[in-house]
This record gives sequence, structure tokens and C-alpha cells, in this order.
Amino acid sequence: MIPSDHFVRFYNEVFKALAERGPEELRAYWRELGRLQSAELSERFRAGGLRACHDYWQQILTEENCRGELTLTDDYFELRMDCCPSLAKVLDNDAAPCELYCDHCLGWVEPTLAAAGLCGVHDLHSRTEPHCLLRVYTDPAKAEEFAALALLPAHPYDDPEVDAACRRAAENGKGVRRKRGQEPFLA
Repeated sequence: MIPSDHFVRFYNEVFKALAERGPEELRAYWRELGRLQSAELSERFRAGGLRACHDYWQQILTEENCRGELTLTDDYFELRMDCCPSLAKVLDNDAAPCELYCDHCLGWVEPTLAAAGLCGVHDLHSRTEPHCLLRVYTDPAKAEEFAALALLPAHPYDDPEVDAACRRAAENGKGVRRKRGQEPFLA
């Protein structure tokens, strides 16, 4: 099995390479992740509703050594990620993070939840700090109400910022936002 430190770094580099190729390439990858996850999770979420979401993310908190808190109400399930180990690992290495790294979460979660008849709202808070909040609703109107309050709502499939970040990636050295003094591996 590949160590998570290596996997996360690989994922980050894949996102940067796809961002350089354009938003349609990056979004296609997120959709494929969503399709694969939907095959595993959509029926479970459809049958078990918000409780099934809670149980799934409880397991993720444990398996991925996340610091976070789960809340389950009649209206929503909430994952408050106090320290995302994935972004923390991306930030703690010698490669610059993909500007859109955090967007991959809702990139796969949104199609998976939609296939189960659920609505997800992901408040990134920041794309450079490893904490965020995900809420899953059964009622689209309540999801929209909460989304209006989000500091930095993720909209991976229709956010003009994704397009702009991909343009910047293409302009800034083939998708790699290098740290000062770092040379490209291949010239």
C-alpha cells in the first residue's frame, strides 16, 4: 500500500497537471472520482440517509487520523474538519500546493450525494488552511440557505474561480506554483 504522505503528494501533482490542461480536464477527473465513489456509496447513502453519511465519515475520521467533529440532526449531517490531514500533508512538503486542492472533496462528494438524493454544502473557509465544514441535507432549500452563509462555498463544477485558477496554473509554469528558488525537474 502506498503511504498516505506519498499518495497525497501524488494527488496534489495530478491536480496541478490537470489544472494546467484546463478546467474541463480537472472537472472530468473529479467527476470520475465521483462516479467511482458513487458505485460504492450512493446506494448506502440513499438507503441510510444522513445516518449513513455520519457513519461513513466517522470511519474516515478514524482511518485518516482526522481531527474533526460530526453532528447529526433531523435536518443535516455535519463534518467540521478541524485539521484536514490531507491538506496539512500537502502544505508540509517541498512541492507547492495545487490552488484548487480542497475543491476535490466536493468534486467527488457532490455527484455521490446527488446520486443518493442528498445535497452537500462544503464551506472551505480557506484554500490554504487545513480546516473546513461539510453539511449534507435531504432538503435542497435548507442546503441553499446554509450555502448562503458559507465563507468560501465550494462549487467545483460551476465556480468561475476554478476556471481562473486553471488559467493561472497554465500561465505559471505548467500548473506548478513553485516555491521561490525551486527549479523545474525537467527543463
